[in-house]
Amino acid sequence: MTVIGVTGPTGAGKTTLLHVLEQAGFQVIDCDRLYYELLRTDASFRQRLTEAFGPVFLPDGSLDRPALAARVFGSSGELDRLNAVVYPAVCAAVKQKVKDCSQLGVAIDAINLVESGLDSLCACTVAVTAPAALRQQRIMVRDRLDAQRAAARMAAQKLDSFYREHCDLVLENGEGSPEAFAELVRRELAGLLQGG
Repeated sequence: MTVIGVTGPTGAGKTTLLHVLEQAGFQVIDCDRLYYELLRTDASFRQRLTEAFGPVFLPDGSLDRPALAARVFGSSGELDRLNAVVYPAVCAAVKQKVKDCSQLGVAIDAINLVESGLDSLCACTVAVTAPAALRQQRIMVRDRLDAQRAAARMAAQKLDSFYREHCDLVLENGEGSPEAFAELVRRELAGLLQGG
């Protein structure tokens, strides 16, 4: 079984790459979705967050995201503390899903693939990037944001140079359509897709 790590900044086109992998028989593990699942279902994870940050859960049991964000996103130390709780929990859940997978391969979709250490599970790490103006346009349409808010979201993410330095393969999605980019993905990943 082949494990491929997929990362890259928002608006670059990772979803198109993940669809190609799904069509080839790969199971996709979405780390964002897994994180929110752990928030709902893993009592020990919830307890560790509470111990680290105090009462961050609302009376209905859901995470008070604005309160937690206010604590961590203005301070690198607090963000590091959050990541020290989140990364081990998500990594353990990903490892279990990889172990349980019976499909041709697994694609781990993680914005923090490298930072969390999940890249160590992968036979190949692939980053999807795109020109900044194109990413901004996609984010504005997808998330219904104005240009300023889309630019702020982009500015908070890693530069393309980070992905070139840390990933095995970087695919730039400057293609005119999702279909054209999907064809590029199939060409570039042909060996992995066929070999499983």
